[in-house]
Amino acid sequence: MASLSTHARNAGDHVGNAARKASPFVRKFARLGYAAKGVVYVIVGGLAAAAAFGRGGQTTGSRGALHTLLEQPFGRVLLGIVAFGLGCYAAWQFIRAVEDPEHEGSGGKATAKRIGFFVSGVIHVGLVIAAIRMVMGRGGGGGSGDGGAQGGTAQLMSYPLGQWLVAIVGLVIAGYGVQQLIRAYKSDLDSQLVLSGMDAAAQQWVRRVCRFGMAARGVVFGIIGAFLLLAAWRNNPSEARGLGGALRSLQ
Repeated sequence: MASLSTHARNAGDHVGNAARKASPFVRKFARLGYAAKGVVYVIVGGLAAAAAFGRGGQTTGSRGALHTLLEQPFGRVLLGIVAFGLGCYAAWQFIRAVEDPEHEGSGGKATAKRIGFFVSGVIHVGLVIAAIRMVMGRGGGGGSGDGGAQGGTAQLMSYPLGQWLVAIVGLVIAGYGVQQLIRAYKSDLDSQLVLSGMDAAAQQWVRRVCRFGMAARGVVFGIIGAFLLLAAWRNNPSEARGLGGALRSLQ
């Protein structure tokens, strides 16, 4: 047993050393991932804004944004690049969950965050698969994303105590939305942003945009959580909504 423990410890040390040596590459990997995720959300927000002001557009989810990108000139190339970036983001989330490069620790709150990173990685792997299918012309068109949310809710409800499980998931998502609203108000953005090269007015605008973005994210996740709670209350999976469905409810 002692030998086994020593081997496991040595393996962990080797993984840690490899991660440290690869850190410059991983940093670039992560930045590319965040950029790709940003592209998707910019498209979702742009389409929603166009719909709100009567200039076309639509309320859609992440997959709908990918499909919109596919319809542009050189769409397959653009979508392939974004898919690679989303793969980078998914990999970074898994690294955050397993290697803890940001030193979250192993307490209850830290463990919950790391589980969240892992779940985010799984979700973005799903987006990568959807993007690849679109590039290859194998379906995966646009839409609000409600079908996926409703299918997952129905699957969860098929288990024992399924309604309670859906309610718990809804509470967690709604709670995340509330946490984003609190972060929008309280977060120390100066410690997370490099603002030294900007004048005071530009710094203030960057802070405002960041806080508004976190608040908007909080509102959307709060709505998604509320619809899940409604689905649990009515025992009806069709009440569940994805990102696009949440935006459409606001519309």
